[in-house]
Order: sequence, then C-alpha cells, then structure tokens
Amino acid sequence: MDLAKRGGRIILACRDLGRAEAAQREIIEKSGNTNIVTRKMDLSDTRSIREFAELINREEKQVNILINNAGIMMCPYSKTADGFEMQFGVNHLGHFLLTFLLIDLIKRSRPARIINLSSMAHKWGWIQLEDINSERSYHSRRAYGQSKLANILSIRSLAKRLKDTGVTVYAVHPGIVRTELKRHMNLALLISWKIVRPFTKTIVQGAQTSIYCAVEPELETESGGYYSDCKPSSCTRAAKDDEMAQKLWELSCQMLGITWD
Repeated sequence: MDLAKRGGRIILACRDLGRAEAAQREIIEKSGNTNIVTRKMDLSDTRSIREFAELINREEKQVNILINNAGIMMCPYSKTADGFEMQFGVNHLGHFLLTFLLIDLIKRSRPARIINLSSMAHKWGWIQLEDINSERSYHSRRAYGQSKLANILSIRSLAKRLKDTGVTVYAVHPGIVRTELKRHMNLALLISWKIVRPFTKTIVQGAQTSIYCAVEPELETESGGYYSDCKPSSCTRAAKDDEMAQKLWELSCQMLGITWD
C-alpha cells in the first residue's frame, strides 16, 4: 500500500490468487494507483517459483525492489513439494531461489534493493548442516529460528557478492505483528501472545522497517545489515558467522541444483 501510494508498479506474488486479487482491489481503491498486478507463486514448490520468475523476466523491464516477505511459523512437521522441511523450504530456500532467478534483471535495474524479512526469532535456532530438513528430530520453534537465521546469513553473503553492482540488500525484523502468522502456536504460546499483545504492532507499523529499507536514501551506501524499528539492530553471533554463511550458501545451491558464484 505504501509503495503503491508512492507511484510504484507493484507485483503481488501470491499462492492464493483469490486473496491476492482482493488485496489488489483494496490497494487500487485506497492508493489510486492502478498499476498493481497479481501473479501466482507458491514458495513451497520450486516449479512454481521458476514459472513465476520466467514470467517476470519475460514481461518486466525492471525490478528495483524485491521484498521477500512471505513466511510460515512453527507449523507441524511437513515437507515442500521438493522434499524440504517446510519452514526452511519456504522461508529460506524459496526466497533464495527467487532472488537467484531474478538477480540479473535486478542488476540491470540498478539502483535496486533486496529485503529479506527475518525475525528476532533467529535467536531460537542454529543452522543444522547435517540435518537441515530436521528429519532426525523436529522442534517447530527451533526450525523456525533456523529459517530466520538463514535469512540473515544469506543477506550477509549476498551483500558480498553484489558489492559495487548498485544492488544493496538488507535483513529486517518487522517486530511482533498482529497477523495470521501465529496460527500454529500451541496453547502456552497463545496465552503468552495475549499477554504481550498490547506491545505488538499493527500491520502498518510492522511494515515500516521494510519500507524504510526499500526507500530510505541514506541506505544507498549500506548493504548486508540487520534492521529493526527503522534503524540498524543487533543480531546474534551466529547471525554474523561468515564461515557458516558460506557453508549455508553452498548447501542451499546444492539443494536447489543451482550454481551461484
């Protein structure tokens, strides 16, 4: 909505086209910007991601801002269409593949920015290189933490690879936002949610740091950082581990069958 009010061409990449079109109508009505389009993409299926990226590369002249916003949290154990643990597959690998498939177009569109929505929940997990799909043991909160940690580590790696290209990248903690993301929480966590709800953010408030990283002129020379409340924020030591970031990058490419130097 914010970017539409600024006059941008907005592409909504969504799994559910019915809900996407409802959002499209609302954005057009409230922003007055009719240049809003919907496209189908399911981040839990690499075929769907590739079909979407092929369409964008064919139809669009430029992509200046890519916001990797989609995600699921603490769901029961399941796997994507390609056999990846669902949270790691959607929250990290899906966005990783999408970024890879669009990167040449994004480079040609410079100046351009890429934003990964991570979370303070990156503190909950670690990268389990030997059991990345949580097949030996699964804990929904730790798996979510692993996926959010991966979002930050991939931004660190991406910043190095995109140095001096005119493309800058950022990881964002949006805050604890009142959305349907909490749908899989157990009873104890739902009770905790009700206690902290007065301190949570509306969706408008939760979008602000993503918007900040997308448009703030002062960030033109900054890349690879982690942001919260529209300013640089601190992350864990694990989120600053460049050796692990490289190992995760290589493993991600291997899992997706891509070569990204």
